[in-house]
Amino acid sequence: MPLAWCPRLSLRAARLFLAPRRDLAISGPDEPLPVVRIPRTLQRRQEERQSGRRNSTRLVLVRPGRLLISARRPEFNQPARLTLACWESAPLASRGWKNRRSRWDHFSIERSQRETPALRNLSEGSFADLGLVPRVLCALQEVAPEVVRPTTVQSSTIPPLLRGRHILCAAETGSGKTLSYLLPLLQQLLGRPSPDPRSVPAPRGLVLVPSRELAEQVRTVAEPLGNSLGLQVRELGGGRGMSRIRLQLLKQPPADVLVATPGALWKALKRQLMSLEQLSFLVLDEVDTLLDESFLELVDYILEKSHIAERPDELKDPFNPKAQLVLVGATFPKGVSQLLSKVAISESLTTITSSKLHCVMPHVKQTFMRLKGAEKVAELIQILKQHDRADRTCSSGTILVFCNSSSTVNWLGYILDDHKIQHLRLQGQMPASMRTGIFQSFQKGYRDILLCTDIASRGLDSIHVDLVVNYDFPLTLQDYIHRAGRVGRVGSELPGTVISFVTHPWDVSLVQKIELAARRKRSLPGLGSSVREPFPPADVNVVP
Repeated sequence: MPLAWCPRLSLRAARLFLAPRRDLAISGPDEPLPVVRIPRTLQRRQEERQSGRRNSTRLVLVRPGRLLISARRPEFNQPARLTLACWESAPLASRGWKNRRSRWDHFSIERSQRETPALRNLSEGSFADLGLVPRVLCALQEVAPEVVRPTTVQSSTIPPLLRGRHILCAAETGSGKTLSYLLPLLQQLLGRPSPDPRSVPAPRGLVLVPSRELAEQVRTVAEPLGNSLGLQVRELGGGRGMSRIRLQLLKQPPADVLVATPGALWKALKRQLMSLEQLSFLVLDEVDTLLDESFLELVDYILEKSHIAERPDELKDPFNPKAQLVLVGATFPKGVSQLLSKVAISESLTTITSSKLHCVMPHVKQTFMRLKGAEKVAELIQILKQHDRADRTCSSGTILVFCNSSSTVNWLGYILDDHKIQHLRLQGQMPASMRTGIFQSFQKGYRDILLCTDIASRGLDSIHVDLVVNYDFPLTLQDYIHRAGRVGRVGSELPGTVISFVTHPWDVSLVQKIELAARRKRSLPGLGSSVREPFPPADVNVVP
């Protein structure tokens, strides 16, 4: 029966009956009824959880000085002097970033040292101590007088190359790998006969690179050295038809050293416009990209046409030339070692790796910002305008903005045009005539901002770049290493900063791997194990 129709129940008894707690004491009839805002059982559970959190020992990293990780939430800071072991749980600042409510959260990996690792622990030796002849040393001094002492990679690579060893050089970006193979290449060509100008073009040295921009850059470095030594350096790039390739190959005098892309070289070999019979030095620069699926078939064909020496003594026969093999790269993902086993003989291969290979660069500040996709444009424009104001007050460097697709580069370029922000664009779908010279114009300072895809992340020298913005977060960890490697290079006087916009859940997964590797001061997962010992019998030399 409803309470309103029960004459035996008084108003005080009805209040006691409706009360949610039996132990509730009511002093008078005018006492207000209690309001139940949360079920008692759920309230008890929350109290137990909170008491359990207070009693549990949680790792809270306070700020006692210089930091390795600085986060928006101070409890996720990590001091620079603290290194987490592999079995310790790390309080990641990006742990909850897959939740939408984490937007506008951010953290930074701070600089732990000032100079690039390639310049640390340098000995007092010079290039003359590495075995280079005076003629090559004079050419280097004439072309690049600022290069006085070799980097750690150059000190470890040049001597075995001069001894005729095949080399696998795996070192961080910006460590001076280009000169480490160019100087021995040019020296070994000095005492050998030049090709017959009346025969089919047959270069004695070949540098294979994945892009026209990188071919142009390597040729720019090698050509002055070659001219000083009396050697001809030519560039062979595709994208302009067979007539252009034919003209490049028929230039007189013939090329002693050819810097080529796989597509253009494959076309020239297929049409018998050139030969690799006289090849004595073969370099695969950015070998991880050249052995990717997009280039692997072309590179396999080129290697079949090259006569690679099995032993160092085969390189001494001038009448039956064999090629010395040099493999150079900054990242070596899993699976590359199996591909390399088809190329080189393990007994004659020397593997040189840097101790900082596949590690987060310690001399570059790297910031990660959790944003929604619609917020990235406004944040990018604000960053560019702040950099422009800083450039007016003091000398600062240029900016690289990376996108994952050519369409994003074009679309973002139109938005920057609307905001009167001057820039250049570089992406793979551009015609070859448009791409020519864009990166060189950016290097010379005609524009301070370059919108680009990953075509500009492989091997291109960018000592004037001060800021890299990942508008689209890279799809792989090796892409992140290459993009971040555009700042803080050898010869750069700018400290360098990387800012990454993190949008998608798969972006967060990569960020968490980067943050965990930085906190533990270890190499990034999935990359380091494939290069340390690609061939068990080979010589392995780890550069400090």
